[in-house]
Amino acid sequence: MPNALAYLMLAAWPLITLVMFRRWPIERALIWSLLGAYMFLPPPPAAFDFPLMPPLTKESLPSVATFVICLIHAKSRAPLLPLSLPARVLIALFIFSPIATVLTNGEPVFYWRIGLPALGLKDMVALVLLQSILLLPFLLARQHLATPKGLRELVMALMLGGLIYSLPMLLEVRLSPQLNIWIYGYFQHSFEQMMRSGGFRPIVFMYHGLWVAFFTVMAITCAIALAREADVRRRIFYLLAALYLGAVLVLCKSLGSLMYGVYLAPLALFLPTRMQIRIAGVMAVVAICYPVLKGAGLIPVDWILEQAAKVDPDRANSLRFRLDNEDILMERALEKPLFGWGSWGRNHILNPITGVIETVTDGRWIILIGIFGWVGYLAEFGLVALPVLMLWVYARRLGDAAHMRLIGPVALLLAINLIDMLPNATLTPLTWLFAGAVLGLAEAARHQRPETSRRRPLGWRPIM
Repeated sequence: MPNALAYLMLAAWPLITLVMFRRWPIERALIWSLLGAYMFLPPPPAAFDFPLMPPLTKESLPSVATFVICLIHAKSRAPLLPLSLPARVLIALFIFSPIATVLTNGEPVFYWRIGLPALGLKDMVALVLLQSILLLPFLLARQHLATPKGLRELVMALMLGGLIYSLPMLLEVRLSPQLNIWIYGYFQHSFEQMMRSGGFRPIVFMYHGLWVAFFTVMAITCAIALAREADVRRRIFYLLAALYLGAVLVLCKSLGSLMYGVYLAPLALFLPTRMQIRIAGVMAVVAICYPVLKGAGLIPVDWILEQAAKVDPDRANSLRFRLDNEDILMERALEKPLFGWGSWGRNHILNPITGVIETVTDGRWIILIGIFGWVGYLAEFGLVALPVLMLWVYARRLGDAAHMRLIGPVALLLAINLIDMLPNATLTPLTWLFAGAVLGLAEAARHQRPETSRRRPLGWRPIM
């Protein structure tokens, strides 16, 4: 169980956030109020759980605190809601579709003697509040970070965050994942899953080692993005930082994140911005269409398992287990395809005697379809993908300013996050920050005049 320090840190974070806003520019304070919480606050089950409210965790509590402080102290630079109609429609679906989920789940679910309760008014209120809080970083980033300064602050913060976090990560690689136990009094996940290849992979204060590894991928990509628009001296520093973080990524012992890093690094380093945005757009479309493609048998599951077995039979068995559970859960979800089964584990299969949940949800996509149906899935994945797709459409209007070289790698990051949300549930406040900032920049590009010059591709610049 979490100790007193865990709850003290959660309670103190709004005050820490207020100090940030008083001392720093609004862009920096906004970013670090959420990034710092994600990095260092205790993960669930540490939370404040009030009646009729979703639990206030390391993600939701900082979002609420930052929103209130911005609302009171920060001067509004743009409307809180997006200008584009598709974004507004997706936001409405994201926040209010749980109302339809509750209304279509007014009956209890039984597995012989084991029953799960029907959904009622308090579930409706809690789910709508949870969705609203989850979206706050997206809206705040679009309002305050959709500028050249805001985008650069965000990319710089992620790189610095990765460098800072690498120190406790290396400590846990050497001594085993112990920091959350030493400081907050509990271990947040299964310790066995942090043992890999005769050693340990770090978890620090995040939910799982996979989250830490993906955070490192984000930091590497941000370091490379900064190298693209820097002068020679700073470029060397950023590239060395990317190489160092790459070595740390190897020590994270996460094959998926390592593959992402190897894939993203050359794309972010060498390709022109428009080509990066095109590739990101294709990846986003593939990620959104994955459930349909898998259901139609167009995903080469057997081939993927064969390739995984060549690398590591244990990881291939783990992947097979995930895919088998996806099939079972998808059959369950198709019984309520539009708005899903709602909360309380109603989207799972339970043992009819013991009541133990027998299915496992790993990917964010199957969690969403099971709980909120296809409407909820398309709303969430659509909000993350929409900035990338809008950039793809309006890439020629972005101009050729130096800061625009950051947009391509950031678009690739959003797209690879969508891909990672297929096997994992790595939707974090950082995802929403990037999506909101890029959406604001894409909306600005939409109202610019198309670029007529074709003398060189956008973002072209010699790297070395």
